[in-house]
Amino acid sequence: MPRYEFRCRECSTTFEVDRPMAASADPADCPQGHRDTVKLLSTVAIGGRSDGPVPASAGGAGGCCGGACGCAG
Repeated sequence: MPRYEFRCRECSTTFEVDRPMAASADPADCPQGHRDTVKLLSTVAIGGRSDGPVPASAGGAGGCCGGACGCAG
């Protein structure tokens, strides 16, 4: 189930709520009981390490020729 991050405008508490995507826009009450909250735009962080640019043969150069579209690349 997706997790959404909210911030309370009254006490500045940041908190998370697990809910279905269909309810992603629903308001969420602050754990302190306040109702004036705003949903934050979350980013996804993927761990890893890069020692330089990704070579085109690794499929990171864009396009669809990684085999998924059937091109003869």
